Amino acid sequence: MAITTFPSVDKCASIGREKDTVIADMDGTLLRGRSSFPYFALVAFEVGGVLRLLILLLSSPLAGLLYYFVSESAGIQVLIFSTFAGMKVSDVESVARAVLPKFYSEDLHPESWKVFSSCGKRCVLTANPRVMVEAFLKDFLGADLVLGTEIESYKGRATGFVKNPGVLVGKNKADALQNAFGESKPEIGLGDRHTDFPFLALCKEGYIVPPKPEVKAVTTSKLPKPIIFHDGRLVQKPTPLMSLLVLLWIPIGFILACLRIAAGSLLPMPIVYYAFWALGVRVIIKGTPPPPVNKSNNKSGVLFICSHRTLLDPIFLSTALGRPIPAVTYSVSRLSEIISPIKTVRLNRDRDLDALMIKKLLQEGDLAICPEGTTCREPFLLRFSALFAELTDELVPVAMVNKMSMFHGTTARGWKGMDPFYFFMNPSPAYEVTFLNKLPYELTCNAGKSSHEVANYIQRVIAATLSYECTSFTRKDKYRALAGNDGIVVEKPKIKKSIMGC
Repeated sequence: MAITTFPSVDKCASIGREKDTVIADMDGTLLRGRSSFPYFALVAFEVGGVLRLLILLLSSPLAGLLYYFVSESAGIQVLIFSTFAGMKVSDVESVARAVLPKFYSEDLHPESWKVFSSCGKRCVLTANPRVMVEAFLKDFLGADLVLGTEIESYKGRATGFVKNPGVLVGKNKADALQNAFGESKPEIGLGDRHTDFPFLALCKEGYIVPPKPEVKAVTTSKLPKPIIFHDGRLVQKPTPLMSLLVLLWIPIGFILACLRIAAGSLLPMPIVYYAFWALGVRVIIKGTPPPPVNKSNNKSGVLFICSHRTLLDPIFLSTALGRPIPAVTYSVSRLSEIISPIKTVRLNRDRDLDALMIKKLLQEGDLAICPEGTTCREPFLLRFSALFAELTDELVPVAMVNKMSMFHGTTARGWKGMDPFYFFMNPSPAYEVTFLNKLPYELTCNAGKSSHEVANYIQRVIAATLSYECTSFTRKDKYRALAGNDGIVVEKPKIKKSIMGC
């Protein structure tokens, strides 16, 4: 059967399709890219780490040979086994929800999306494991039904094998479509290769999406739902070449990260700035930093309120100022506290105790906080930011921006103790620290403004500087969406000895 049997997707009318049903393949159809390797690589690295990514990369030549010279099904089965064998299904679902949507959305094909989004009922029929793609397709593309390859599991862990009837390729796709729709025929079918012809023949209209590598992806602003929360360590989509570069760089990058962390932790703060530049870490300072507080006149210290990027925010703030600035937090790992070159103070979640502690710290000198969220509507976060506004009028907003080429220096799902290492493992990471104007007196609590108004005003100023759009989402919303928890590092209870020493 020749590929010209079905017309190309640009011949499909997208107007007046509100009552129609569309069935679309994924790789090469809804997505521009025809290879699913990068998405398997993301799952492999985010769940299984470096070793699992190495196993997947080593098995990819075999998968390619089977895919192109034996059968698509056999090649995909190799990728599935190399990626999933032994993984917790819940971990795969977490990555599918928190990591994959950003990468999928950046590769959406404009012509197929125009047709797909115009239809009233949307179904995706794909050879990819359903557990990998369903969250993105339903939550962000508005798919009503996702039919994909089902993976076998045992006691909550994937075996690496697939359930009957196997990988959804060729006739299996057509059978899955018939089982889902029975005798009724969907109006539109979209595919991109000859193995899609069997299910396209079951649709009233079938269209082929020709390969166009040069076509630009759909902008994320055109998606039914914006992707606001994103997690994961990898900055770029891990193609086979990029995966190889990551694996080759990690040993070098880890040694470099240890040197950079040692320099920041052991050297005097006034020369850390120059040490970072010598080690390839760029620190860009904008605005006018305020001078150190004069303790002789009993003046309160300056409170620096920074936009939150990574756990390293207060460290780079101190680097820009040339002096150590204590940081207040309510959730930080023990390892981060150990390697931090500045004092970190953890709040007690008791307003009175926190107020006494903060007041004492401000009397001693300057202080920094890096609250997450944009409007502080979470009860504790609102109290956290507002509490500072009530205790001092010396408020300086600081806009923080970091730039990474290989690894993200923060995570919601993983161990946050590794955040500094991943940031410093980048070949040439950068931090841009912009000091904004000190809050005028008329916008402080002593001038009659409520602490909530002050906190939200500061966040709006920072958002405008960074060209960010404020939302009503909170820190708790982010962690619940990405990690399924509230984002609090739970301390182990300390065991107290009794008076008798028993």
